[in-house]
Amino acid sequence: MRILICDDEVLIRDVIKEYLLIEHFEVLEASNGLEAIEQVKNNDIDLIVMDIMMPKMDGYQALREIKKIKDIPFIMLSARGEEFDKLYGFDLGVDDYVTKPFSPKELVARIKAVTKRLQNEISIFKYETLVLDDLAHEVRIDNEKIDLTPKEYDLLKYFMQNKNIALSRDTILSNIWGYDFYGDERTVDTHVKTLRNNLGKYRDLITTVRGMGYKFEIKE
Repeated sequence: MRILICDDEVLIRDVIKEYLLIEHFEVLEASNGLEAIEQVKNNDIDLIVMDIMMPKMDGYQALREIKKIKDIPFIMLSARGEEFDKLYGFDLGVDDYVTKPFSPKELVARIKAVTKRLQNEISIFKYETLVLDDLAHEVRIDNEKIDLTPKEYDLLKYFMQNKNIALSRDTILSNIWGYDFYGDERTVDTHVKTLRNNLGKYRDLITTVRGMGYKFEIKE
């Protein structure tokens, strides 16, 4: 999952980035609203953490412009914690509001909460005739149900949630098998192989990233 951090203070961006990288998020940066808009135009971004008070273009103005391009979840940062500011942000479509100074761990927890809630709201993942219906807990190709093991299903769902993002084997292990899993990375390779076989004509959507892991690569 790709997060954009937009803040004119380099130290704040560096601290947030460090904590997000530990949690295996991909991170992009911007120092003002104008740069954030360019990042959104040029990259597939899943969530934006944005300061309000910035030079050239403030956070609220940037939010309004970005929402015209794509409906991306926002977490706003501000040194002002008045109720009016928060309510104004929520009226603009902010998903959460964090007052400076803040705990980086708490911010990461809030990011996870927002992304988890949004992912839970999405029940159908689709590419051409490949459909994963999470409510029915089934996968169909050309309207024909295909049989996957529980782990293959979870793996395909994770790939489709993170399309076009290179995922390391360690990241896949952590998210599908959990941090307390005692197996090795060959477990991922084995399951990817069987998943590819079950996907038939869509097997090549799962590409190998040499020396790293895999990517669910689709053209949008």
